[in-house]
Amino acid sequence: MADRAVGIPIVKEGLPFVLGAGAPAVLAAGLGWTGPALALGAVALFIAWFFRNPKRVAPPSFHAVVAPGDGKVIAVTEEYEPRFLKDQGIRVSIFLNIFNVHVNRIPCQGTVEGVAYQPGTFVPADRPDATLRNEQNALMIRTAQGVKVLCVQVAGLIARRIVCWVAPGDRVACGERYGLIRFGSRMDMFLPAGTKVRVTVGMQVKGGETILAELG
Repeated sequence: MADRAVGIPIVKEGLPFVLGAGAPAVLAAGLGWTGPALALGAVALFIAWFFRNPKRVAPPSFHAVVAPGDGKVIAVTEEYEPRFLKDQGIRVSIFLNIFNVHVNRIPCQGTVEGVAYQPGTFVPADRPDATLRNEQNALMIRTAQGVKVLCVQVAGLIARRIVCWVAPGDRVACGERYGLIRFGSRMDMFLPAGTKVRVTVGMQVKGGETILAELG
């Protein structure tokens, strides 16, 4: 799959939001309304910054699983995943606040076996029940060694739109951009039981660069 967002400083899905605040700012400035113009301009700049699309360099390891997004690790737990893996695994959850980069990245090299969107509620993404209740999009990747890795985009309290650019059958590379969640969210990673996890709760991670785990 071609990394469709390469070289774009702001992902195109954010442009309508930037223009939505920027156009009124320009109009207010033209009318001499300095206060509203400055306020709307500040909002437009923040939105542009929120949808920033930085370059990341993935580690040169075929066994590495990298963070699918920027944020704080809020859970590392072993549990049964009943919907997609239907097996015991390790869940690593990352909470993305509104100040984090929200472009999501492929955690490991492989082939996309499935993409499953699920509508749902919008409870705060750092709550445990958000894993099952919130709007989400699951991405199943199978590595060349046959290992299944599940990556789930989970919407948050403010986020109302999940974007995914890949489809079943796509071959994907570690660290490649594959989507985003607008305005606050969470990423859940499900790894095979026994996987060596290299992060702990409370750690800050960078999407596409921080190694979450190493596959056996």
